[in-house]
Amino acid sequence: MDIEGENRQNQQEIRYLMIRSWQAKEIIDLYRAGGWWDMGWNSESLAPLIRGSFLFIVALDTRTGNAIGMGRIIADSSSDGYIQDLVVLPGYRNLGIGSQIAKILRSLGQALGLSWLGLIAAPEAESIYKRAGFTPMERYTPMNLEQGNHDTQ
Repeated sequence: MDIEGENRQNQQEIRYLMIRSWQAKEIIDLYRAGGWWDMGWNSESLAPLIRGSFLFIVALDTRTGNAIGMGRIIADSSSDGYIQDLVVLPGYRNLGIGSQIAKILRSLGQALGLSWLGLIAAPEAESIYKRAGFTPMERYTPMNLEQGNHDTQ
C-alpha cells in the first residue's frame, strides 16, 4: 500500500509503502545499517517478523527500486504500540526520510486505534522522533534483558 504518494527530497523520489513482505536482502541491509543484524538473526526470521508487525513501512527510492529505509510498530492491536527498527541507509540520511517514516508510523498507528505509542531513541536519532511529535518520557527508564541473564534475585 502506497502511503502519502511520492516525496521529492534532494532530487530523489521516495515512496513510502506499508508492506507485509519484502526481499530479504534489502531488509538485511537495512538491519545491518542500524547495527542490529549481528544479534543472532537469520534470513528465515524476516518474513514472520514483517507479517507479525502491526505496521511495517518501507521507504523506496523509485529511481533504483530499492528499499532505503524502514520502520515498524509492534502492538497489542488494541491500545498500545511500540515503534521499533527505524533506520535509513547511510547514503540517504539527513534528508528527512527517517522523520517521514516516524510521522507515518505515528499517524497510521493512531488511525488504527493505538492510543499510546512509545519508543527508545538512540541519542543521535532523538531529533527524528521529536520532529514527528514525540517527547521524552520523564521519570521512566528503558530496560533490557540481556541474553543469558535470566536469574532473578
